[in-house]
Amino acid sequence: MTEKNLKILCDSITEAHTRIQKDFSDINPVVGVNQKMRDIGVPADAMTIDCLKTGKRIIIILHDQQPDIVNYQFCFKDKDPSDEFKQFPFEKVTSQLLYDWIKDYFSD
Repeated sequence: MTEKNLKILCDSITEAHTRIQKDFSDINPVVGVNQKMRDIGVPADAMTIDCLKTGKRIIIILHDQQPDIVNYQFCFKDKDPSDEFKQFPFEKVTSQLLYDWIKDYFSD
């Protein structure tokens, strides 16, 4: 289920990223997908969305044991994230939601 969810999330962020670049010349998010947590035995994938201009970061975690839940946190690139992540139903993580998160959090 998580591999399918990761593909869905990647498709949604691609759409949101394209719209953000079209609508905001000052926001150019950098998106990364990391599956290295699996190498140390954590059954989860992570996505980071960074704003180089502001140093802000959005972290999204897809955990195999909670395929219907997305864990996320708004933080900063140069600071370790806190241990507290918010949760959101995976089915509600749309390209529009990701667009809004990027627009709202990365705008000065």
